[in-house]
Amino acid sequence: MDEAALRLVPGARWALWQLPRRLLALVLVVETVAVGLVVAVAAAGSATAGPVTARDVLLAACLVLLSVVHVEVATGIERIRRRVADTTYFDLSSVWTFAAAVMLPGVLPAVVVIVVYVHLWLRVWKPSRVPLYRHVYTTATVVLAAFAAQAVVGAAGGLAGFPANAHGLAALGVAVFAYAVANIALVAAAIALAGAHARLSDVLGHWDDNALEIATLCLGALTAVALTANPWLVVLVLPPLLVLHRAVLVRQLEEAVRTDGKTGLRTAAAWHALAVRELRRCERGGFAAGVLVLDLDHFKAVNDVYGHLAGDDVLAAVGAALRAEVRDHDLVGRFGGEEFVVLLPDLPHGGDANADVAAIAERIRRRIASLMISVATPDGPCSIRHLTVSVGGALYPDEGGSVQQLIAAADTAVYAAKRDGRNRVRMASTLPTMLPRTHPATQPSHIPTARRATP
Repeated sequence: MDEAALRLVPGARWALWQLPRRLLALVLVVETVAVGLVVAVAAAGSATAGPVTARDVLLAACLVLLSVVHVEVATGIERIRRRVADTTYFDLSSVWTFAAAVMLPGVLPAVVVIVVYVHLWLRVWKPSRVPLYRHVYTTATVVLAAFAAQAVVGAAGGLAGFPANAHGLAALGVAVFAYAVANIALVAAAIALAGAHARLSDVLGHWDDNALEIATLCLGALTAVALTANPWLVVLVLPPLLVLHRAVLVRQLEEAVRTDGKTGLRTAAAWHALAVRELRRCERGGFAAGVLVLDLDHFKAVNDVYGHLAGDDVLAAVGAALRAEVRDHDLVGRFGGEEFVVLLPDLPHGGDANADVAAIAERIRRRIASLMISVATPDGPCSIRHLTVSVGGALYPDEGGSVQQLIAAADTAVYAAKRDGRNRVRMASTLPTMLPRTHPATQPSHIPTARRATP
C-alpha cells in the first residue's frame, strides 16, 4: 500500500490544514516520529551492524541509481496504464527501499528512501499535481517500515554470509512481514480516518494489490541477497520488475473492460459471468440467492430537461447508493441505460429469504428517493431531487435455476411495479400470473425535479 492507495483519501487535493482533525493528527504524528527516529539513529549510529563504511555508502548509491533507472524505464508502461486507470503511477519502489532496509546499517536505509521518493516526487507525483503533504506522509510511512525491517534483520545478525541456513531465510521472511504490516497499517489508518464510510476493502486494500506488494518485497529480498553475494547479479532484478509493471497493466486493462465507466459498477457481461459463478457456489453450499432488477423512472426526462451530463451524474449517484445499501460481496451491475441489477447470494432457504430480498429492495428504493444530486446544467448548477425507481425481485431457486431465468422473472416484476404506478417494489413470487412485458402508460405521474443553486 502506497501513494496509489492514498488516492482514496477524500479531499486529497486540499491543503494539509483542511484535513479532518483526526487525520491531520495522524499525519503529523507519523511524520514527527519518522523524523525523530532518523535523527536518533543518525546521532547514535548503528548498534547492531557496526559503523557505516564506504562500501555501505556505495551500495546505497547503487540502490538509488537502480531506482532511478527503474522509474525511467517503467515510464512507458505507466503511460499506457494511465489511460485506463484512475492512478497516476503504481509504486514498486519497495524493491529498492526494502533491500536498503535489510542490507544497510544506521540511517542509510532512511537516506535511500528519502532520495528515492524525492525522485518519484519530481518525475511522477509533482507533474500529476499530487499534494506534497500526501507524498511526505507516504515517505514517512516507508521510512518507518524500513526501520522495522532493519530491526528484524539486525536482531538476527544481519545478512553477512547469507544464505547459510534456514535462520537467515526466516529472518528475511519476518522482515518482509514487518515492512508490509507497518506500511499497510499506517496507510490503512489514514484511509480509515479520512471518512466514516470507508469499506474494509478500501482501508486494507484489495488482495491483489497486497499480494503484489508482498511479491515486490520478496524481489527486494532477492536484490539484497544478490548485492551481498555478487553485485553484478542485481541487473537480473530489473526484467522481472518490469514484468510486474506489465502485470499491473494487464490486470487494470481487464478491470477497465469489466467496469462501467459512468457508474464504476460491473458491466452486464462481467456481472453475468460472476453471477453464474456465485449461483453455482450457492448451489453447492445449499444457499438461496436473490436477484433485483431496478429501472429508474422517467430517466429520459432527466436527460431531456437537464442534459446528458447531468444524467451521467445521476447514474453515478444511483450506483453509489446501490453499493452503499448492499453487502461487500453482493454483485451490483449496470445493464445499460437506466437499468441496474443486483445479486444477493448466501441467503437462507425458506420464506425468510424472500422477505429479506424484498426488504433490501425497499431500502434501496427509499434511499434513491431521498437522493439530492448536485449537477451542472447549461443554465447553471442545480440539485436534482425526487428520483424514483421501480424494483423487481426474484429468488433462486424458487423463480429460476439460472441467471437468465432469474433476470427474466425479476424483469417481469419490474414491469408489474411500473404498471402499479412506479416507485415501488414487486417480487416475482407475489405476482398472480406471469405478466407480458409491455411498457406502462407513458403519462408521467412523477418526474424528478430540480432546485437551482442560489448565487
